[in-house]
Amino acid sequence: MACRRARRIRTPSPAALARIGLCPLGCVEHATEVGLLDEAECERARVARDPAYDGRFFTGCRTTGIYCRPVCPVRPAHPRNVCFFPSAAAAEAAGFRPCLRCRPETAPFCPAWLGSRATVERAARLIADEGALDGDGATVEMLAARVGVGARHLARLFAKHLGATPSRVAKTARIQRAKRLLDVTDRPMTEIALLAGFRSLRRFNAVFTEVYDRSPTEIRRTRRPTRQVAQS
Repeated sequence: MACRRARRIRTPSPAALARIGLCPLGCVEHATEVGLLDEAECERARVARDPAYDGRFFTGCRTTGIYCRPVCPVRPAHPRNVCFFPSAAAAEAAGFRPCLRCRPETAPFCPAWLGSRATVERAARLIADEGALDGDGATVEMLAARVGVGARHLARLFAKHLGATPSRVAKTARIQRAKRLLDVTDRPMTEIALLAGFRSLRRFNAVFTEVYDRSPTEIRRTRRPTRQVAQS
């Protein structure tokens, strides 16, 4: 039996971290605030697997190239090998791929935002729940108008509070929808691609493989047999 080719670990480069506001060491004090949490608080929550912090930040592990929820059941990595992100989109923008154990796509949406954060929350919910940036002709300008701000200001707010652009958040939302559908349904790939917000199966396969370093078909094959699959 042939051996399976080992997967290449894509460790984020300093340039990738810098693009989303993190220093090359991934220090939170040099980055966008992680949901008003400092590095020490994130570290305590990560080690304790505190469910109260689920969805409020994500942890990237430099040695594996994977990012996780604070409640991940996998043994916590050494503190020197981790960095924190305010959103799944920010972690993916830095080159990390989602954990298949804690499934970041199932993390709760963090509602504890005030002031300008409320604008970002509204826009992010429109992206995640309504696919506001998925359809033909959908633009950041149109999204910004729906939440009552200009496109440039919305981009600044997303960078400040989520560490990613609206387009990047939309890309992550599409992938997360697709991953949930792969996990709980037996729908054909073409249908999953369209339901998730992709305009073509080819684009869906390319983006999914970029994020997970595995194709959608490979991910479906690893689905646990005991998991109840919803009927289409």
